Amino acid sequence: MARRGVDTAALAANKRASVAQLLFKCARLVNERAMARVNARTGGRVLKAAYTALFPHLDFVGVPVASLAQKLGISKQAVSQTLAELVEQGIVELVADPDDGRAKRARFTRRGAEAIGDGLAVLRTLEAELAADIGAPRMAALHDALLALEVALERPATPGAEDGE
Repeated sequence: MARRGVDTAALAANKRASVAQLLFKCARLVNERAMARVNARTGGRVLKAAYTALFPHLDFVGVPVASLAQKLGISKQAVSQTLAELVEQGIVELVADPDDGRAKRARFTRRGAEAIGDGLAVLRTLEAELAADIGAPRMAALHDALLALEVALERPATPGAEDGE
């Protein structure tokens, strides 16, 4: 079916043929399910997508706020606003950056570690349900493939690879 000169069927087929596109969509769907479960369990505290986008970049040592903004592709002000909400909840703390006296680093607090642990428990339950749906061997293969993909993506990019060369 075409819509204003766009072959929507071909576009949909191309999206389904793209591993990265499927990965983005599945990540969004898992994130939505997990957030709904966490929010139902916490009885009023709201886990936001902005938080879950930030969590993978945080650690217990501290990450410069400017670096977080760059990694997320958003303004330092937007990151600072989200961090302020997490600081208010006791999940994150801002500490002086030892490399730059004017800058701050964000890191998880002990309460943040507990919250991440709770979130990972929710994810394990969700993963077990998904394994029941698609089969444990497929889920295990997916896990192995994602671990390998993570290693490959964390290596420095080959010069010229960004241009498809």
